Amino acid sequence: MVLVIDRHERLKLLREKLAAQQPPLALLTAIGEGEMPINEVVQLNPAAARRQRQKNLVRWLLPFGFMAGLTFTYMTDLDTFAFFGAWSQHLIGALLGLGSGWMGSYAAAASVRSEADDRIRSLRNRLEEGNWLLLVETANGVEMPWTTLQQARPKAVVRLADS
Repeated sequence: MVLVIDRHERLKLLREKLAAQQPPLALLTAIGEGEMPINEVVQLNPAAARRQRQKNLVRWLLPFGFMAGLTFTYMTDLDTFAFFGAWSQHLIGALLGLGSGWMGSYAAAASVRSEADDRIRSLRNRLEEGNWLLLVETANGVEMPWTTLQQARPKAVVRLADS
């Protein structure tokens, strides 16, 4: 969850109160002028999320592409790379399939939009308006300290995940 706060003093005071809470929060990050830049926060960086999706996709697209390329060369019996020999042309087809899987992981990762992209864009706009952001996450099973958050009178409270 991200809180939008209009004054830096209010941000500092809220961060101190939340840092002293028991049980401690899982994540407490201040973002804005004089604090951490937004591009260094992984949860608020769509490019980092896209890179992570690409890494996850490559795990299954590379072997799938390799097997698809190998199967295709055996099924079609094409002699495109006949000068390398019968066994080598199947291996080359498999490697071309592997390369296609690698390229496909980039294309698929870039084409998928995260549900939080619009929320992140609005948070970036708030940051450009001169506000500060406070990223707050609790551990599993721990209740969010709503009374402390409400006392800080944030301009907005944005949930990144719909859980």
